[in-house]
Amino acid sequence: MLAILILTLPTQPNAVRVRVWRALKTLGCGALRDGAYLLPAEHAALFEPLAAEVRQHGGSAMVLSLSPQSDAQRDELLALFDRTEAYALWRDTATALQAELPTLGETDARRRGRAVAEALQALRRVDYYPGAAAEQAQSAMDALRLALDARFSRGEPQAQRDHGIERLDVRKFQDKRWATRARPWVDRLACAWLIRRFIDPQARFVWLSDPAGTTPAPRGALGFDFDGARFTHVGSRVSFEVLITAFGFDADARLQRIASAVHYLDAGGIPVPEAAGLESVLGGLRELHAQDDALAAAAAAVFDALYAAPTPTPLTGTAT
Repeated sequence: MLAILILTLPTQPNAVRVRVWRALKTLGCGALRDGAYLLPAEHAALFEPLAAEVRQHGGSAMVLSLSPQSDAQRDELLALFDRTEAYALWRDTATALQAELPTLGETDARRRGRAVAEALQALRRVDYYPGAAAEQAQSAMDALRLALDARFSRGEPQAQRDHGIERLDVRKFQDKRWATRARPWVDRLACAWLIRRFIDPQARFVWLSDPAGTTPAPRGALGFDFDGARFTHVGSRVSFEVLITAFGFDADARLQRIASAVHYLDAGGIPVPEAAGLESVLGGLRELHAQDDALAAAAAAVFDALYAAPTPTPLTGTAT
């Protein structure tokens, strides 16, 4: 059930028109059409002061209830509240700050970190139907906080994070066998690259056709990205993001940029510019290489190039 505000604004004074438009934007209303604005039914009372002001200055306004007639119509109406683009703009700001941390003093970095956190809180206040993008943005905020603490509060005891990912010592994970599902796609290919590039250069991979059934992981192998594996999805994080956090690479802005693309392709959420190209190239490599070791090696070159690429200049500001 939705509340709908139908209004005709007075032609004068112009200040009233501007004030009402700004208030509707601040509330995060869905715009059905010009003069018809939506909020979830439980927030209908927020429309009443606006309707009263419009009527007071000679306009017309009424607040009604609106019920979708079908699931398809409901989805169409709820799409008017989609905040994915706003979260993408916010994420660009957070990513830019994380990339700049090595060049900033603590006072400036902490101030900007608070501003980024407040912007996310403001966005979430008007995200009436949060989904994958909201979860991903919260993960990005958690990563930024960890990066700030790692930069300016080194050695300070850290509270256990909500997602419960244990910090691990890379030195204890050398020359290991790592197992995952066969015919790897984006998340598993990214994990394999991360493992061999940053964690275990001598890693040997075992590709399992049915890890939960006929081909379980060999004894002693470290599993990733399958049910029951040591490293797999945790909360809103995909396996690649879990490995980044577990081995302490949270502050690496270039890895975080790749993680954003991997997350989007694997679990949805906030779209990123690199995602479409990465998906296309990896899809082509999958067609070229029937053997999984060869596929992982070819994909590693793609991730190496992404990691080496300059960080794009982010858009500034946030949107609601």
